[in-house]
Amino acid sequence: MVDRTSPHLIHITRAGYLIVSATVGSPSIKQGMEGEQKIMPRRLSIQTYARIGGVLFLVSLVAGGFGEGFAPGQLIATGDAAATARHILNSDALFRVGFACYLVEALCDVALTVVFYVLLRPVNLIVTLGIVLFRLMATATFAFGELFYFAPSLIVGNDTYLKSFSPDQLNTLTLLSLNLYGVGGVISLVFYGVASIGIGYLMFRSGYFPRILGVLWAIGGAGFVLRTFADVLVPNIPTVILQVPQILAILILAVWLLAKGVNAATWEARAQAQAPVLLS
Repeated sequence: MVDRTSPHLIHITRAGYLIVSATVGSPSIKQGMEGEQKIMPRRLSIQTYARIGGVLFLVSLVAGGFGEGFAPGQLIATGDAAATARHILNSDALFRVGFACYLVEALCDVALTVVFYVLLRPVNLIVTLGIVLFRLMATATFAFGELFYFAPSLIVGNDTYLKSFSPDQLNTLTLLSLNLYGVGGVISLVFYGVASIGIGYLMFRSGYFPRILGVLWAIGGAGFVLRTFADVLVPNIPTVILQVPQILAILILAVWLLAKGVNAATWEARAQAQAPVLLS
């Protein structure tokens, strides 16, 4: 878009920024620097996005740790359907808080996908869009799995229609539902993993993130992908350890975004280089 009534040419880059260029015969944007260009953020500054991302990561880690780790660990008795159902009945508040924490984590995941899009699109727009799609697919897959986490609250209820099932059958359905929830979580990791590999690749190439962060994210993403395929192909082998690199990568990136952010000058240069000379 061009404003031809202004003494300056104004256009919007694909990175979402306004480029203001001084024209011949008009006052220069910088004294004595005719033709100088200046990038102005249209909304939030890039460092603000980085800080928001850091906060979202920390909230997601805490909520996810409780909702995916602590709460299910207290409620699910592996292989014991009766004990699992009893735990849910006796710890209804813990069960529901755990699910609420998952909802917080899911909201953070979607918001973080937006942040990643803003931070990484100057490097490669197509790869960034692929990352967005894989992350949204992962969030949606895990959301579907979470339905099976919440289902036991209905199964162990006292509704009349449940009287057609025996107590043992209800207990079995409860544990089966929670097992399906676990499967949904494992399947979602392959999509998160592919997205993380892409994030690591773009961080490594960006010039405004430390390359070591890109390496850590690529390794973490590979661990997520391997976890899914290992659980599918060799289910009797413990694979939780494969998630550790990604968790560490998330924590390190969260701290970096809060403490350092990104190299704004390099980000702006990459954003401008990605943009066409003029959009009309």
